[in-house]
Amino acid sequence: MTHLTHTVSTRWALALLLCAGGVIAAHADEGPTDKPKATGKITLPAKPEPQDPGSKESMGQQVRDAIDRVNAGEGKKTQKPKGKAAGTPAVTITIEAEPKKSSARGAPTPPPDIAAAHAKAHSIVNPVDSKAATRAAALATMASGSNAGVAPMAQGGSVRWGYEGSTGPQTWAKLSPDFHLCAQGTRQSPISIDDTNTLQGPAEPLQIHYRPSGAMVLNNGRTIQVDVVGDNTVTVRGSTFKLYQIVFHHPSEERVNGRAYAMVAHLMHRDEDGQVAVVAVLLDPGQANTLINKVWTYMPLDTGDRVRMPAGLLDLNELLPQDMRYYQFMGSLTTPPCSENVLWMVLKQPVQISPEQLRLFSQLYPANARPVQPLNGRVVRDAQ
Repeated sequence: MTHLTHTVSTRWALALLLCAGGVIAAHADEGPTDKPKATGKITLPAKPEPQDPGSKESMGQQVRDAIDRVNAGEGKKTQKPKGKAAGTPAVTITIEAEPKKSSARGAPTPPPDIAAAHAKAHSIVNPVDSKAATRAAALATMASGSNAGVAPMAQGGSVRWGYEGSTGPQTWAKLSPDFHLCAQGTRQSPISIDDTNTLQGPAEPLQIHYRPSGAMVLNNGRTIQVDVVGDNTVTVRGSTFKLYQIVFHHPSEERVNGRAYAMVAHLMHRDEDGQVAVVAVLLDPGQANTLINKVWTYMPLDTGDRVRMPAGLLDLNELLPQDMRYYQFMGSLTTPPCSENVLWMVLKQPVQISPEQLRLFSQLYPANARPVQPLNGRVVRDAQ
């Protein structure tokens, strides 16, 4: 009986050891984690030693004794008092915490800069690479007064140009790639008009609808520029063009039968599609002009300065001649970027301005006219 008891006890001890070893091996096989393994004690509570050696309690005690013997072989056996044990010694299984393993990727990756990624994905298109944007920039140039002297560049900057020296008309095309038409264009303005070389015949009359309006007078450093506010239109060739600006040149840029006039006023219009139409009013010394007197009254003397005219004070009808016959041809802007496909109507009859009005402007701008450009086979209509 005693032999059987020891055999069973040994089997229980081996089974328990195998179980404990499997648990420890399972933990050892687990890969490293970011969290440290917990350290704790698994304690079998002590029980009083049973009186009957063959009872289950006695067998359990024997199993615990076997565990003690195993621990004693590893130097961890706890000394037991001889005789009757007061209690079963605790079995302690210790799992040491592993040091936290650093990530193979180093420090945690910060969240991406969403704003920078969005800006990169939706970067602004370079207007030079967009034909539509280039045309829009050209229209904006005309609307803001490209005839004034400073032509906005595609990149958002500006190119300084003038009427003499290193920035004069002969160098405009070299100042910026955007100005290439100033040298390479084939339909440039102004031109010299010769009655013997015009297509004479009937032409539709200009339907001009001007009304008293407000305006802003600007000295832009190249000319006096009047930005017109209001609904002022001219209808020709089935299209209606709205007046947006008036600019002055001294002497006149156009030549008619070889003659240059004292000044010229260019009335700038455009339609809904961006087509530009210019009505040119030639000015000659004589009596004072009412509209010129109003504009000169509010004309700023300092470059870059601007003065607002009262609403309703500007009436463009005061600048028009009685005879509204005109010369018509296709040309360009007379200032950089020298854009072509501009419809020109040069009124035949000049309008008088006083010598004093002429002198006041010439003191500011003694010469702000582009030289005449080759006709290159263009047809000039002489509207009868």
